[in-house]
Amino acid sequence: MAQWLEPLLRFEWISILLLLVLAGSLIQGLGQGASGSAKRLFRFLWESLWIVISLLLAAQAASYLSPHLQRWLIDQSIRIPDEEMNMLLQIWYAFITGLRDFALLRFGVLFLLAYAVLRGLFGLLTPIVLQKQGTRGEAIVSSGWLARVLSRLTGALIGAIHGIGRAFVLLALFFIYVTLLPTGPFADQIQASPTYRETTERLIAPLAGPVLTQHGPVITKAVETEFRQMLQRRYEIIDHAVPAEIGEAARHVTEELSSDEDKARALYDWVGTRIAYDWDKANDYIDYGTWREQTPQDTFDMRQGVCIDVARLYAVMARSVGLDVRVVTGMGGEGGNLGPHAWNEVRVDGNWLPLDATWARSGDWFNPPNFDDTHLRDA
Repeated sequence: MAQWLEPLLRFEWISILLLLVLAGSLIQGLGQGASGSAKRLFRFLWESLWIVISLLLAAQAASYLSPHLQRWLIDQSIRIPDEEMNMLLQIWYAFITGLRDFALLRFGVLFLLAYAVLRGLFGLLTPIVLQKQGTRGEAIVSSGWLARVLSRLTGALIGAIHGIGRAFVLLALFFIYVTLLPTGPFADQIQASPTYRETTERLIAPLAGPVLTQHGPVITKAVETEFRQMLQRRYEIIDHAVPAEIGEAARHVTEELSSDEDKARALYDWVGTRIAYDWDKANDYIDYGTWREQTPQDTFDMRQGVCIDVARLYAVMARSVGLDVRVVTGMGGEGGNLGPHAWNEVRVDGNWLPLDATWARSGDWFNPPNFDDTHLRDA
């Protein structure tokens, strides 16, 4: 009981919403069981049975179709446009490349599509089944308290099945939402919900395909890693177009340099010495859970940001002068004191060199020895 009340006491609204879905379905089931109509109770039973069948078949269909969809998307050679994109295009490319690269997102989308098709088929079959069952709607309870109680309990049990199915579909919708809009309204609250994370790790991840069907902490790590990768993909698409002012600054910094390593080092020095760490932004997030999203242009103009802002600005500047660069997320710190962190890797002569412009004021963090001792990247 304490576990059920804890979300209510903390006003953890995802859990409350799911409890309301279950409670509503339970009440609906009690009402159907109390109606005394055989036809109404049979219809409710038939719908619940179809929900269970639809969930199981949709999961199997999604698992089967997932690798085929991935191969097809790879063959399409999807290319993100270089010009600046509006919000709808950003979401579209985050969605289509996410389907290609992320097993959990691909499974969630295919699952919902298969479930919608099966539920549509249910709508076509229901009149046929009910016609065979009979249209008289005869009473199943004429007298006797025991018969009425059993009818109510039957309806409540069927209602619970309804509620579980509806809750699972709702969680799948939440999962796709935070994948496409990781910085959107309520996305942080959804991802922070213990109920949401537990369900995603224990139900969605094991069904998503052989890559994620390990047990124990491997599933948890896979889910957390994919969340971070989805967020990183979103940033890659948003930052794909290089603002003119940033591109001009990057070219000015590297104009007299020829080698990729020298260019990467020069940009590291420029970003590391000109972008101050925004402690107010970091403390607002740590103390109050408030996150102020900012673009590389914002970071460039304000000359301050946290690690992800610094890493995104470096990536945009490096990309504008022809370097192959990526943002890396994971944990960073020294002396065992680790916390969420972001840095960069740049490709030089076929090798990825790590660098951390956020830490540049505390030492030389451009491809130093033992970089991995202080930076633990997501698997």
